[in-house]
Amino acid sequence: MENEKIARYFNEIADILEIRGENPFRIRSYRNAARTLEDMSENAASLVGEGADLTKLPGIGGSIADKIKEIVKTGKLTFLHDLKKELPSGLPELLKIEGIGPKKVKLFYEKAGVSSIDRLEKAARAGKLHGLFRMGEKSEEKIIKAIENYRKGAGRFRLDIGFTYARAITDYLKPLKGVGELISAGSLRRRRETIGDLDILAICAKKSAPDLMERFVKYDDGEEVIAHGSTKSSIRLTGGLQVDLRVLEKKHFGAALLYFTGSKAHNIALRKRAQGMGLKVSEYGIFRKEKMIAGATEDDSYRSLKLPWIPPELREDRGEIEAAEKGKLPDLIELKDIRGDLQMHTTASDGKNTIEEMARAAKKLGYEYIAVTEHSKAVKVAGGLDEKALAAHLKLIDKANARLSGIRVLKGVEVDIMGDGTLDLKDSILKECEVVIAAIHYKFNLSEKEMTKRIIRALQNRYVNIMGHPTGRLVLEREPYPVNIEEVIKTAVNEGVVMEIDAHPSRLDLNDVHARMAKEMGAKLSIDTDAHAASQLELMQYGVFTARRAWLTKKDVVNTHPLKKLLAFLNR
Repeated sequence: MENEKIARYFNEIADILEIRGENPFRIRSYRNAARTLEDMSENAASLVGEGADLTKLPGIGGSIADKIKEIVKTGKLTFLHDLKKELPSGLPELLKIEGIGPKKVKLFYEKAGVSSIDRLEKAARAGKLHGLFRMGEKSEEKIIKAIENYRKGAGRFRLDIGFTYARAITDYLKPLKGVGELISAGSLRRRRETIGDLDILAICAKKSAPDLMERFVKYDDGEEVIAHGSTKSSIRLTGGLQVDLRVLEKKHFGAALLYFTGSKAHNIALRKRAQGMGLKVSEYGIFRKEKMIAGATEDDSYRSLKLPWIPPELREDRGEIEAAEKGKLPDLIELKDIRGDLQMHTTASDGKNTIEEMARAAKKLGYEYIAVTEHSKAVKVAGGLDEKALAAHLKLIDKANARLSGIRVLKGVEVDIMGDGTLDLKDSILKECEVVIAAIHYKFNLSEKEMTKRIIRALQNRYVNIMGHPTGRLVLEREPYPVNIEEVIKTAVNEGVVMEIDAHPSRLDLNDVHARMAKEMGAKLSIDTDAHAASQLELMQYGVFTARRAWLTKKDVVNTHPLKKLLAFLNR
């Protein structure tokens, strides 16, 4: 059982307690426990199995430790179940709407009788939220828009959720005798930022297939068995994600993998190409009339169509077939190409680990350097630093470097872009930093023209090196703020500013489309984790996935450079 899943129980408890208006210290204790679980590298379920004392973990008291044990051992939590019975069932779902927190849920429920998303929408459209605390017409319009955005993403899951479950399920199935290949296909294999379901394809000995299906439908996180057959079964997990498992013959596996990986547009383009060659493409193989000429592997399937193998991340019918035909597919960036991480936070602001702890964790990943980039003073909630505090912090980085070997910590800051485009810190301290990331964390409600002007002014500051998470979006939670991203990229190119791909799976900002646009316009990019704990440094892979979908190569990304070359580039 993954730590994040256990953490969700405690976040849900905290949400319900806050909706009920209970003691804030009690609420905070559950939030802290969830954060500890999310940030720790050890597997909580393993610790329970080993009989470890969970109360030694920060923020975990005896009561919460007992709850963790109950979750691990039973997959349920009686306390949460009882709490849910005391509230209308649709109330917690309101928290999934952007801009709606527990306090607003409580307000809407008590003052307007809102107990579900449907009722919230009706109340907003009817103007019934007028007069509530700080609520007016614009607030109601925002709520209606947020509900529309939520419904667009309903039934979809972030890539990291799918990735975690796919790995857990395949690890669970692999030990069964007779199981050969087990590969996750679909949008997960294409590394899309969200997925609708999981498709797992298997090669399995015929006599072992029933046992494989039996084991699959008994997966301990399965909530419902949708179908249970001899070659295909489907389950729904407790979080709502549907997982399909198909058993295939070895001779058909490559064609099936190609078909089920998609995308639909890519498959249609391949079928049209095949028709022009007198061939037929299906999930069972590549055929000339009735004779199967390829299909055991993806390689031979593509070769039969006179194409090289195309990486799954590119299979979106965005020119990949034409590029493959001309021998011009890019040599896509790989995780091993990354030499350092240029955005992270420590205990100096809102991070969980010290400078040296972050550096040592990065060194274990094979990095040559990291940049520690604390928040600036405008982000009070994150403990942002003013000029004096940042100056003292930079000295601590120097001292840490003196104690470290084999890795260099770069002095940095994530400085806020104010509403008028000026920066939150004075140039006199920014010039002391080796990495200056400019970013927006508030005042998202400007017009596109105002927001674009705001960002362009910031990028024209001579000390800014990187534009951090450039559109401000949160995957499935918050829409990007309005901005002319093309104009921003144009300015970045002119000013020598790097455009960031924030690798945290809740951001992936720039997204793949904008990152490819940046490449084609001549911009350089960085892939950074925005880590707030040492364990989050491993999120780099999600940024690399986005970069690959954007057709990026090693030369497009600045943190593939060795340290000397990186510093020369940044010191413009």
